[in-house]
Amino acid sequence: MIERDLIEQIRSLSSADAPALVQGIGDDCAVIEKSGNRVWLLTMDTLVESIHFDCNFHPPELLGRKAVAVNVSDIAAMGGKPTFALLSLGLPEGFNEEWTRWLSLGISKACEQYGCLLIGGDTVCNPSGVSLTLTVIGEMERGRVLYRKNGQVGDTVWVSGQPGRSAAGLALLQSGIRLEKNTDSSLRPLLKAHLDPMPRTALAIDLAASGLVHAMQDISDGLATDLSHLCHQSGLGACIIADYLPPCEGLKKAGILLNQDPMDWMIKGGEDYELLFTAPPDATKTLQLIGRDSGQPLSAVGSLIEAKSVVLVEKGCGTTVSDEGTDISFQGYEHFQVG
Repeated sequence: MIERDLIEQIRSLSSADAPALVQGIGDDCAVIEKSGNRVWLLTMDTLVESIHFDCNFHPPELLGRKAVAVNVSDIAAMGGKPTFALLSLGLPEGFNEEWTRWLSLGISKACEQYGCLLIGGDTVCNPSGVSLTLTVIGEMERGRVLYRKNGQVGDTVWVSGQPGRSAAGLALLQSGIRLEKNTDSSLRPLLKAHLDPMPRTALAIDLAASGLVHAMQDISDGLATDLSHLCHQSGLGACIIADYLPPCEGLKKAGILLNQDPMDWMIKGGEDYELLFTAPPDATKTLQLIGRDSGQPLSAVGSLIEAKSVVLVEKGCGTTVSDEGTDISFQGYEHFQVG
């Protein structure tokens, strides 16, 4: 069983009859009616030592910041604003008090930066190592919530930033390269993208306010997998044009240094926490202006098509799967490997 099968199993056993529930399992956040035309957005994510982070090279303050950021990114993926947070912290016996103090400081600073108040949680002994589970609650206007399910045939597929940087940063860290003052300037953004990701909250709010975006989510498990999720919810496929993926000098240099193909990081690499969204082709100029004004470059990388898969092609997309395209559906990070 792989992760999405497990999620479907859980969803099949879940009752979704609550009158206040607008959106349950299947998107970046659950959506619950608040009052008037406002809704609550609720999300939860867990970071586990040796799976999501390595204490040998992840500074505790940045780890605390990341634990908040990955949840805030889910709120951003719906177009909302984070407001409250709950933390469950698991620590081994005899934990380092100074390390934990820096971790807590990072959590506190990130909550302050993103405007969410830490209001409670739990602390437990975890013999297997450090784990952090955060629940973040956000809110927004009901009519502006952006779901994965509303993509339309012919929509342009957009990404913010430069996907692949976090995966490349992780590969560099695992090779022994650290984020230090004398680190190559082209590699530093890759290391920072992994250690201290920045969710695109302001950009997401602007995109939701524009009324131009049909479907949106964040990139946490890789462009290939997350676009597959969006396509599955919209009942469509997608065609991504390799030449349109945003270039990054650091990715090329890291690829040469580590003898890896940067395209693999761009397509399959996770933990970018960039925005992935679709919009009609005639919205291109306005979306480019929104990206420019927010300081976050936006790239049109393909389109939604009448198909059931996500394909990667070199130059152009038709309306159905190209025979020359490579199927990259769900080729990103997978928690439960098969075989």
